Amino acid sequence: MYNNKFKLALVASAVSFAISAPTAFAQDAQSLDKSIEKIEVTGSHIRRTDMEGPSPVASISADDIEKTGVTDLIGLFTKLPISGQGTFSTQGNNSDDTANGGSSISLRGLGADSTLILINGRRVAVSPFARQIDTAFVDINNIPIAAIKRIDILKDGASATYGADAIAGVINIILKDDYEGFEITAKASDTSEGGGKEQNLSILWGNSSKNASHTFIVDYFDREETLYGDRHYTATANQAARTGLPDAGDFRSSSGIPGTIALASNPGNRIIDTFGNDQCAPEDIDLANNLCRYDYAPYMTLVPATERVSVNYMGKYELSDSTRMFTEFSAQNSKTLIQGAASPSFNELFMSGDNPNHPFANDPTHEFYGQDLTMRRRTVDIGNRKKSVNTDYYRMIFGAEGEIGQWEWEAAYSFIKSNSVERGIDGFPNIVRVQEAIDSGLWNPFEPSSNSQEALDYIETQTTRVGKSTNKSFDLTFSGPIADLPAGEMMLAFGAEHRKEAISDNPDNQYIRGEIFGTEATAAAGGRDNTAIFAELAVPALDTLELQFALRHEDYSDFGTTTDPKVAFIWSPSESVSVRGSYGTAFRAPSLHQIGLGDTQESPNLIDKARCEAVGNVNRACELQEYTAIITGNPDLNPETSTSFNLGLIYQITDDLDFSVDYYDYDIEDVILKDTQDKFDKQGTNSDVVVRLPSDDPNDPGEVVLIRDRYENLGNITTTGLDFDLGYRLETTMGAFDFNYVLNYVIDYEDYRPTVGVYATEGDFTHPEYRWTFSGTWSKDDWAANFAVNYIGEFEQDPAIRERADGTFLPNVDAMTTVDTSVSYLGFDKISLTLGATNLFDEEPPFSYHDFMGYVNDVHSAQGRFVYLKATYSF
Repeated sequence: MYNNKFKLALVASAVSFAISAPTAFAQDAQSLDKSIEKIEVTGSHIRRTDMEGPSPVASISADDIEKTGVTDLIGLFTKLPISGQGTFSTQGNNSDDTANGGSSISLRGLGADSTLILINGRRVAVSPFARQIDTAFVDINNIPIAAIKRIDILKDGASATYGADAIAGVINIILKDDYEGFEITAKASDTSEGGGKEQNLSILWGNSSKNASHTFIVDYFDREETLYGDRHYTATANQAARTGLPDAGDFRSSSGIPGTIALASNPGNRIIDTFGNDQCAPEDIDLANNLCRYDYAPYMTLVPATERVSVNYMGKYELSDSTRMFTEFSAQNSKTLIQGAASPSFNELFMSGDNPNHPFANDPTHEFYGQDLTMRRRTVDIGNRKKSVNTDYYRMIFGAEGEIGQWEWEAAYSFIKSNSVERGIDGFPNIVRVQEAIDSGLWNPFEPSSNSQEALDYIETQTTRVGKSTNKSFDLTFSGPIADLPAGEMMLAFGAEHRKEAISDNPDNQYIRGEIFGTEATAAAGGRDNTAIFAELAVPALDTLELQFALRHEDYSDFGTTTDPKVAFIWSPSESVSVRGSYGTAFRAPSLHQIGLGDTQESPNLIDKARCEAVGNVNRACELQEYTAIITGNPDLNPETSTSFNLGLIYQITDDLDFSVDYYDYDIEDVILKDTQDKFDKQGTNSDVVVRLPSDDPNDPGEVVLIRDRYENLGNITTTGLDFDLGYRLETTMGAFDFNYVLNYVIDYEDYRPTVGVYATEGDFTHPEYRWTFSGTWSKDDWAANFAVNYIGEFEQDPAIRERADGTFLPNVDAMTTVDTSVSYLGFDKISLTLGATNLFDEEPPFSYHDFMGYVNDVHSAQGRFVYLKATYSF
């Protein structure tokens, strides 16, 4: 029978995505046979000799990561059953996004900004470009797979240990720092559906002497773009025509080419441009709504082209028997190219009645003759939009650690900086120059084929957006025994941290003046200082019971102070059974983007209920369609606060069979959000909030020009659920087999907004109740193979469209199951080869009615079958 330490080490190493590691048992067993140094386990400042602890921690080794076949961290994290709504990757990046090329994870669906990302136990600067203009996140694309030694996932709240943002848990990425030798790995990958071809090359080198060690990692990654047009199920925005399902919707834009002509005095009085030489194509004519539509889907980026080069160095230097220095350095340059359809305009442009290019200048019988006009028109003539993002990321740590008697100490200074430059390099019109070109007759919006290159050059512009994010900090920690108790030593850790953060997101003056239409950009600036003191106590109350107490006090320069406690325990009545539990409070400070955001344009899909109730479905007022919203920050925001509770059982049934089950409960209050649809609903006729065009009909409030909104502490989120891990090992004459089954079951989830009542529940849109993975590995002699079956459960359609007009409901978004597998041969001298595939059976994402792409890209992947070949040479 394994002893308690071995049992807990096995459980702690259970991988949430259920990749079983055949070497884990041997490595843990070896660790019992030799003396190992104390390490700082994620979730505690008290150093231990093993992975025991009251908090649920799952560890993913470098070998585990390799077996998945993923090429970046987001590919790994999206396979975790613990991942939820708010996890996002580069999938779905297009010219309208504000965080192109970025990726991050949301544990338990509580938000990427509520999941704390650490590298070697220390914070990382957030991306200068927030996602969806408000979500501050650590871009995990900055961390190459080749540099990772292991990943620890702490699955309960941890603000008492780490401070802000650890509401949902902590992901601590441990980098390789003790490698001996040289290794080069090359990997080539491709999809079976087209687009997304990848190449990856990494070099790992390390050596050590009596007093020093050095580890270097150089990594190169290149991925070609995938367009929505590369997948048959996303190649058109007219999902109703593609699927034959009327409810599927026609999401084609109302801004077409050459477009729709309307009276400036009454834009509701409009006609489709079927006049002159350039006319709306027959397939784009929407007679029911008097619109010339445009199918933008084929031209939009599904996954952007990306190229990344990174360098990592980890160094240790022994100054004396009791004092050591350490250095960490990381640098990366990444380049991302994003494409989108040509820029649309929605009645922002005008043509006077006496303009020489007036389409009815020679037809005095037409009702539009001599009338000032406006238009819905897309500038296809200057090309599709293209944006490039160039990001430089640097991380430097200088520190020292040592011992004073039985006490250990560590001090470090860290500096992290991320600089990003986003350029609009093609397809962006300047609205001022466009209007000038219309007024002068230089550019004719209704006859694009007649426009000269001079006219096109005049209306087109290039845009620039510059972002910078920095994080400077100093931390000091002491840890050691303070008393001898009958069951062991009482341990104390205490320390302090001072941190200074700053972000700036500066689009050029064209954006600031509102001269760029058809795209989104943020404008934000802010900074804060934070000082924290913390303490932690580990009490061996009995031989079988350990208690943990932690407390952290934070003082912020911009919103005040907060103090967060945590209490935890682990009780092991026998060598095979342990019970663990924890309770604590946590908080998330308002992001600097949420506080300091300037006027920023968004393009949400909303329903104009005020107009719908007044005049019916005029101009699709009763249907989801794109509107312009101006969002601003709020310096009066309060932090989000939460309580979390965890109770778990660990049972080593036999030497080869074990399982653990954990119950979790989170309650988050004062959630910071914007609810533009709710504001639109409640204040749709308030001219200070919703700006509309005039209408000749006194009952018609008019077409919407823009909606004003800002961030507020509006919501509450509660969730409870179960994490279940089952592991089994089987030794046979045919080889060694390891199997794992990991399940996350959401018992209850409520995203409650007092303004509208319950907004989302378990099983609701993007919130599947079940996620599980079943995996196995086999190894014998020079061969190894593995598989993983990944399951994401079904969930309901978007509540905005779920109920049909006749009172019936749309069918749920189906469950999705994918299979990953690989085979490795290790028989060559110094060379190993691996052939593998993710989504082996090329499973398509299940259909969703909510948007033009026909699937939920925050939950499901459209990558399709992904085949890779990898070779590693080491000596």
